[in-house]
Amino acid sequence: MPQTFDPRQHMLAQSFEIFHYCDSNLDNVELHHHDFFEIYLFLNGNVDYSIESRIYHLLPGDMLLISPLELHQPRITQESTPYERIVLWINKTFLLQFSSPQTSLTSCFDSNNPQHTNLLRFTPSQREVVKGLMLQLINETGNKSYGGDLVSVSILMQLLVEINRVAQTTPPRHEENDKAAVLVQNVLEYINEHYHEELSLDSIANKFFISKYHLSHEFNRLVGTSVYRYIVQKRLVIAKQMLADGIPPTNAYQHCGFKDYANFFRAFKTTYRINPKRFFELSQGELNPWQREL
Repeated sequence: MPQTFDPRQHMLAQSFEIFHYCDSNLDNVELHHHDFFEIYLFLNGNVDYSIESRIYHLLPGDMLLISPLELHQPRITQESTPYERIVLWINKTFLLQFSSPQTSLTSCFDSNNPQHTNLLRFTPSQREVVKGLMLQLINETGNKSYGGDLVSVSILMQLLVEINRVAQTTPPRHEENDKAAVLVQNVLEYINEHYHEELSLDSIANKFFISKYHLSHEFNRLVGTSVYRYIVQKRLVIAKQMLADGIPPTNAYQHCGFKDYANFFRAFKTTYRINPKRFFELSQGELNPWQREL
């Protein structure tokens, strides 16, 4: 039975959380990122999905693998077909403890691998195995009977092994064949490489020898947000990671392209609902900042 959609984008559990959603009238989700691994199994609907500089048109049965800090967003076409998916969130530390010297369960998320892909397009038999394991995981999660916690973890391990096996042999990408997609992807890659420099719509348009109005229109259409907003989001992603790694806010913001601390403070608090100094302080403790604030 599908669950009621929960719009939160942070984990409450220290291990994993899994959701089965089916919505008929869901507004577009804003561009965002997570501090954990996300596995997304698309079951039904009409959705384009952007992950950093890559744009995918999803087919039922497609799976997306989203690494921590990757900016991503579903673009949902409103129609009579319900939007159905299974979403699995996995804490980084929790998953790493189950890897062995021979088997890295995080390998499928490694963007440094030349064969890395965010999108897995399964064969029918592979799809049935993966979907079956995810449904079993839903049924066992929260099971209070004897051994329920161990069974759910064992299913999760089976699922990750299967996903990694498929990821090692799958074609690298299945991108949307939109004529403007190449341009937008090049712009996204440029922003991702130069986020720490002074960037503006005008300067980027000049860099790519195109009209800023054309760039703005196509960027909004394909990415779902403005060039300016994407730049701010990318800078915040990097800054938040630096804070979590122990770099003080007064140093972090200078490395991420913010002109002054006041702008950084305001953008960080608006996006994450916690100020950067408080996030930095809580990040040095045992619990993640979201759990301490709740």
